[in-house]
Amino acid sequence: MSEKLNIPEMYGSYLFGDKEMRARLPKAIYRSLRRSMATGEELEPVVADATATAMKEWAIEMGATHYTHWFQPLTGTTAEKHDSFINPQGDGTVIMELSGKELIKGEPDASSFPSGGIRATFEARGYTVWDITSPAFIYDNGNTKTLCIPTAFCSYTGEALDKKTPLLRSMEAISKQAVRICRLFGDTQTQKVIASVGPEQEYFIVDRATYLKRKDLIFTGRTLFGAMPPKGQEMEDHYFGAIKERVSNYMRDLDVELWKLGIPAKTEHNEAAPAQHELAPIFNTANLATDENMLIMNVMKKVALRHGLVCLLHEKPFAGVNGSGKHNNWSLTTDTGRNLLAPGKQPQHNDMFLLMLAAVMKAVDEHAGLLRVSASNPGNDHRLGGHEAPPAVISMFLGDQLTAIVGHIIEGNAESVPSVSNMKVGVSTLPVIRRDAGDRNRTSPFAFTGNKFEFRMPPSSGCIADANTVLNTIAADALSQFADELEKAENFEEALHALIRRELAAHQRIIFNGNGYTDEWLAEAARRGLPNIRSMVDAIPELVAPDAVALFERHGVYTEKELRARADVSYELYAKTVNIEALTMIDMAGKDMRAAHARDRAAQTGERRALRFARKAGKGRGHDGRGAGQGLSRRGLPGDGRAARAGGSSGDDRGQRPVADADLRRAAVQRVNRSRYAKENHEFPEKRPSVSGAAGSVSYERGHLCAVR
Repeated sequence: MSEKLNIPEMYGSYLFGDKEMRARLPKAIYRSLRRSMATGEELEPVVADATATAMKEWAIEMGATHYTHWFQPLTGTTAEKHDSFINPQGDGTVIMELSGKELIKGEPDASSFPSGGIRATFEARGYTVWDITSPAFIYDNGNTKTLCIPTAFCSYTGEALDKKTPLLRSMEAISKQAVRICRLFGDTQTQKVIASVGPEQEYFIVDRATYLKRKDLIFTGRTLFGAMPPKGQEMEDHYFGAIKERVSNYMRDLDVELWKLGIPAKTEHNEAAPAQHELAPIFNTANLATDENMLIMNVMKKVALRHGLVCLLHEKPFAGVNGSGKHNNWSLTTDTGRNLLAPGKQPQHNDMFLLMLAAVMKAVDEHAGLLRVSASNPGNDHRLGGHEAPPAVISMFLGDQLTAIVGHIIEGNAESVPSVSNMKVGVSTLPVIRRDAGDRNRTSPFAFTGNKFEFRMPPSSGCIADANTVLNTIAADALSQFADELEKAENFEEALHALIRRELAAHQRIIFNGNGYTDEWLAEAARRGLPNIRSMVDAIPELVAPDAVALFERHGVYTEKELRARADVSYELYAKTVNIEALTMIDMAGKDMRAAHARDRAAQTGERRALRFARKAGKGRGHDGRGAGQGLSRRGLPGDGRAARAGGSSGDDRGQRPVADADLRRAAVQRVNRSRYAKENHEFPEKRPSVSGAAGSVSYERGHLCAVR
């Protein structure tokens, strides 16, 4: 019987958030810290020291002995270097201490992380800098607890060497330009516009014992050899299906760990492929959502091991069934609580929303290549374009209502547009439900879903900072151009409506509400002039295209040097990944599969020999059986000889019975395996390796790979 959880008390207990800060910091210190979080002004030393002391005392109470600056280098994972709180004293004792300086700044080795040439081996100095807007947390790793301080990571010369720094820059860029738009509409209260993100995380769960028998899963995260089982996902019975008890127990423990960290894990369910699942948290500020998602992936893998499972985050771990992605739900909200992407009850009369819609359409149309590269990694190349993920062509789904509104604005007519309505399902006991103004389209890479846009292309194992950095920057650029034009207008209303109509018409080609999986759409997209970038290698040059460099430098998000460094790191990542996969295939084919084939040949040869000698032994009388048995023994099959002699020792009747039974065949196979092939230095395990994957159990049998349930 499971214990009863007090979730409200548990939630955020491992988080040094606003609740702990308010309780532990002097009021003046707390107000100054919150002001720095809101405005970005520099922390005073006394505030930093007081915050560090309170954070240290809280962490020690939680059982922590060390702290670390937790950051996200260009590896796409997280990094940490642990330092203890101890500070030796002159009398041989120690005190536990964390200074404001240690809280704010750390110095990891910058040359040991991918840098694209920004840092050489002899240029090792780098800095981690506390992200004051992201709360510190306790990471529970079994018997150890560590205070983790979220930080940015830069080189000694100031270039960003991580995912977070450009994301924070892009958040400031979109906020600055969106506030300009708010001022044009008479909003004088908004001081900041916040990019909010809700990432949906897909993943596979497989049994650990069988996972460890697959070199390809261990080294590459996906199967490189295998065959489809008789039943995969063609019955469509896994999506939203009943969750198995073992997986449900895993999900429960996962939720508990995430809730302790203050991560609002909300939705969980079975996904389309066997053994595939999804977890979705409630949205948060873009940098916090990114930190939370990196933690989610880490905790997923850690908790799975407790249950004898392994969590696979590769985008395509098994061929023939759906792969995994990470749907990035993106919206813009003012610090006064207004969602700028909410259309309202009458979107055709909501000028602010229509202007924001035009800006997003312009951004996606003009910078589709940047969005494509932001969602690229080697694993995603196996997924994008399949009947489980968006195509590589980037289009935008708006739904019936918004598409009609866009068309009417472009044409300049005032016809009615689809609106929400009530729907009856034909059963008197079921309530009338409210029908949405538009359908949903899961084949669209970039879909409007009510009050946000869902970017469906990011990879399941990747860091969402890349996609959101691009989204924020390209939207900021469009809003900047709009603000420049409207701020100079003599008649704001006329200029606004003319701008909206012009931009919607200019970028209408990006709208597509149909089936993105069809060949007809690919042909239509080509006629519209939409790019179709099929691979990561083809997408990487988009990062360093002149227009992209000018865009990011214009808004202070990336320098050209930082962009070229990221392009180099991406090429290197792709080459290393493919090389590891190739070497793993060679290793498996040359050792495991070759050995399996040899065992198969040995088994077949042994069976044929045993049957041949058994038939000879069975034809004779008892002494003939014994002779045949001795003959088998002389041929290096003592087990078979004993069986044949036993069959022929009792006279005519027993001598004539068939002695090539299962024991005889098994003994022959074992003997041939030991004697004939041992001299060739082949080692054969007693049990043939197999692995249970998403599509079933894959085993080495009879010299090839066959899949079984």
